[in-house]
Amino acid sequence: MKKIRNIGVLTSGGDAPGMNATIRAVVRTAISYGLRVYGIQRGYAGLLNEEIEEMKSISVSDIIQLGGTILYTARCPEFKEKENQIKAAEICRKHDIDGLVVIGGDGSFQGGSRLSENGINTICVPGTIDLDIACTEYTIGFDTAVNTAMEAIDKLRDTSESHERCSIVEVMGRTAGYIALWTGIASGAECILTAEEYDGDMDRIVKRILRRRAIGKKNHIIVNAEGVGKSNEMAEEIEKRTGIETRATILGHIQRGGNPTCRDRVFASAMGAKAVELLYNGKSNRVVAYKDGDFVDYDIQEAFAMEKGLDPYLFHISHRLTSSTSYKELSQS
Repeated sequence: MKKIRNIGVLTSGGDAPGMNATIRAVVRTAISYGLRVYGIQRGYAGLLNEEIEEMKSISVSDIIQLGGTILYTARCPEFKEKENQIKAAEICRKHDIDGLVVIGGDGSFQGGSRLSENGINTICVPGTIDLDIACTEYTIGFDTAVNTAMEAIDKLRDTSESHERCSIVEVMGRTAGYIALWTGIASGAECILTAEEYDGDMDRIVKRILRRRAIGKKNHIIVNAEGVGKSNEMAEEIEKRTGIETRATILGHIQRGGNPTCRDRVFASAMGAKAVELLYNGKSNRVVAYKDGDFVDYDIQEAFAMEKGLDPYLFHISHRLTSSTSYKELSQS
């Protein structure tokens, strides 16, 4: 087994609060092992362009509290091509990079797996606000994103109450409804729509709004997942069918930014340190994960084969808590 002497670190895909805390942990843990660390800017695109600089302990001072990523990030569709994967591995060898820590989502993990196949020891760390990586119960950035969305919905609730409106709030998460489900429960939303659960039946939503208005409810919050979308069209239809002024607010990329929460900083630090430990011990093609209270690791292909769904109990309680009339009863009335 070749001894690891130098490692690289990059962030890829969508940014997530806590990525800087991960970078900090990678750099300082590596230095504590006597390794040299190289920061690769702009993800796989930067690797192909050889945007590589050595990082010292001072390079990551005062970044743990910052959102975004000091290494920048980018999408790189070119990295799907085998010749570019081979080129990237050759660039790593050219710069004496023996191992690589990739911080990102499942698309970034695919790239990490390809580098591993081409001889570069690679460990992936789940950095995505979507919480959609099946092998782990937690992904870096999720906690900050749901808190950002929750705070925005709290503010929207105030103005919706003042105007006696219905507000549809669209949150991020691609086709995964974790952000919608969590923020919907936390903000007491009247309806939570996710791609996994919503069947497109607008009648149920209209009935719920009208029933709650009839018992004196002055404002209504509907949390809509990005995977469902069409929030503006929904607002128009609800207003037309209920006579209640309805507005759509798409929170968008504010959910990616901001100072990471304590939870994100701690998990990011632990996962970054774990990634370096794995590399130092000769591991490759692994994903760092949090499972059953422990920080563990899985083979990337094993991780890809896993499936993960939304917690049905959270859906169950979200329906009970928003009304004494169940969602099922509303659909049957």
